[in-house]
Amino acid sequence: MQQKTQQPPSRETASRTPSGPPVEEGEVRDVSIETVGDQGDGIAKVERGYVVIVSGAQPGDEPTIEIEQVQKNVAFASVVDSDPRAL
Repeated sequence: MQQKTQQPPSRETASRTPSGPPVEEGEVRDVSIETVGDQGDGIAKVERGYVVIVSGAQPGDEPTIEIEQVQKNVAFASVVDSDPRAL
């Protein structure tokens, strides 16, 4: 009795889905700051709920940022252009 299950293909499917960070170092993008982290930096969420910590940003800001460091579950960025409505 040979029973072949579909479990290995489901692993393949999982490996085909984007599992790495949805941002790259040096990438510039617009984000919306949702909250503030423990250290006082702004926190934005991008694709798949990936967290980007933005130094000096506050909730409600919509800055243009540059990704400086990317880790598996979080990235760190700095503001390159402030939200013009904040002026």
